[in-house]
Amino acid sequence: VQLQAFGGGLVQAGGSLRLVCVASGDTDDIIRINRMAWYRQPPGGQRELVASITRRESTNYAYADSESGRFTISIDNAKEEVYLQMNGLKPEDTGLYYCAAQRFDSYDYGYWGQGTQVTVSS
Repeated sequence: VQLQAFGGGLVQAGGSLRLVCVASGDTDDIIRINRMAWYRQPPGGQRELVASITRRESTNYAYADSESGRFTISIDNAKEEVYLQMNGLKPEDTGLYYCAAQRFDSYDYGYWGQGTQVTVSS
């Protein structure tokens, strides 16, 4: 499975961005994906979970505390796309945002995209 993330950019504090992650590859592998997520790695920092959502039950989602109410994760299974709508962006949201996918038979996110840079200026 290949994951490609798009939509990053430079935005002023308070602005919005919508990230898109497109999954492609073998259909037998894609249908085995249970959960998809967005991670963020700030400059000089560790990669951290931003939000996740299950493929089959798109209402089963979770957010890091700092993003609750500002970010919204959603999924379009027909297009094999995952979205992260980010509103009210803050400078501390700056980082490289990765899309990741976890299979039903794994505890870890085994598939990762290349990342898209989000920079929020104050």
